[in-house]
Amino acid sequence: MPSENPNVHKTAAPEWDSIAARPAFQELLRVKTRFLTKMTVFFLIYFFALPISVGWFPEFMKKEVLGKVNLAYLFALSQFFMAWILAALYVRQAGKWDKMNAALLAEAHLEK
Repeated sequence: MPSENPNVHKTAAPEWDSIAARPAFQELLRVKTRFLTKMTVFFLIYFFALPISVGWFPEFMKKEVLGKVNLAYLFALSQFFMAWILAALYVRQAGKWDKMNAALLAEAHLEK
């Protein structure tokens, strides 16, 4: 049996269909899709460049660049930095999306 707590304020559920129809929501989706598509394509190309390079150009990738460290190892280590940079870019961009989302929801609640 549900109890009614007078200290709990009920808020109206957002009307998702009307929010989804707003131009600001469509813009948010467009911006997110564009960013995520670019980052995913870049990540996949960078990630698969190492095994492809080692497979197709083994002599080139064996070239020592820093003492005994060859180009293949250096490229593999660079993938850690690439992942951290992509994560930082994502976090920065997600903050912008959160602001867009908050503005959209505030606008939707003001028009009720």
